[in-house]
Amino acid sequence: MVQDIITTFQKLYNQEPIVIRSAGRVNLIGEHTDYNEGFVLPAAIDKELYFAIAPNGTTSMRAYSFDLHEKSTFNLEQVAPTQTAWANYLLGVVAQLQKAGHTVPGFDLVFGGNIPMGAGLSSSAAVECGLAYALNHLFGFGLGKMDLVKMAQKAEHEYAGVMCGIMDQFASMFGKRNHVIRLDCRSLEYEYFPFDMRDYRLVLCDTQVKHSLASSEYNTRRQECEAGVTILQKHYPQVNSLRDVTLEMLESQKDEFDAVVYRRCTYVVQENLRVEQACLDLERGDLEAFGQKMFASHQGLQHDYEVSCPELDFLAQVARGCEGVLGARMMGGGFGGCTINLVRLSGLEKFTETVEKAYLQQFNRSLPIYIARIVDGTGLVQTAKPEATGREAEWTR
Repeated sequence: MVQDIITTFQKLYNQEPIVIRSAGRVNLIGEHTDYNEGFVLPAAIDKELYFAIAPNGTTSMRAYSFDLHEKSTFNLEQVAPTQTAWANYLLGVVAQLQKAGHTVPGFDLVFGGNIPMGAGLSSSAAVECGLAYALNHLFGFGLGKMDLVKMAQKAEHEYAGVMCGIMDQFASMFGKRNHVIRLDCRSLEYEYFPFDMRDYRLVLCDTQVKHSLASSEYNTRRQECEAGVTILQKHYPQVNSLRDVTLEMLESQKDEFDAVVYRRCTYVVQENLRVEQACLDLERGDLEAFGQKMFASHQGLQHDYEVSCPELDFLAQVARGCEGVLGARMMGGGFGGCTINLVRLSGLEKFTETVEKAYLQQFNRSLPIYIARIVDGTGLVQTAKPEATGREAEWTR
């Protein structure tokens, strides 16, 4: 794939590019904790995008989407959102660099990869981080990775119209091979924890469900969490968000809570605790215990936070009964998307066969499955990456 993108660039623009790789991401545990100033535990995965890029001596961005087979040219002296949806992620990054006082010269670009669109693996963050890194490297702006992450996030806010948190861009940029990252969403401090993937794989099962109530329910959950904080602040002035709340605090004021708000807050407090405990499991190399916390996370999302759906619940339940599955849960905002499963390599084939068959029988719908490993985040490609062979090629569907 990398060589195809380079070859396309050479044919289109008749020059040699540098190549940047930018990763998609998963979040192993810590869901709906980000906007409550809590902890998340993401990782970069080997579903990724490649950017072939070079200066072109003009004031224009000439860009080609390898996956969509679409080409567009934009004047960088008059950057503004466009009707070309994929280009907005690129233009948004340019706009942020310009706002920060950097002159972005014209450049040629071909980008594409193997991040499945709409599966919740943050293809948009990979686009933003990849271009931000590429332009910073190409033109010597001297920006640090965290600056690039914040620009990528603002690009999504202002040019794609999605008010995302910072986790997706952070994980794409800061990913480290065979490690997960505990990110403190309040301070943006982070720490790496080992996640040995030699005998395991992350298996993503895509329900292909996109429920329309996801955005409205997301806003409702935020309001419910804020309502809980308001109650607790009357008794505990030090509470600024659910990040500051303990289960004992909740229990002591339970009578003041609406039952639904109490469940929402209980889930968030418990999930933050799970992230911290899961990191201790990883320090001990205890993936069995880690997997149990994934199962517990799904139970909380299903019953207390109520952001799951029948398809996600079904897949999590099937996974629980499969030999070789250490943990499973829904991933992302909810009401559709993927489950993430931690599976022993020795049980991979049996697991995929089981869930595919069960999902088809239950919902009369095929189940796309993506096998992932944890890799480094955004960076320069020194040589063309060899294509997967043997068993890995077989499982990259």
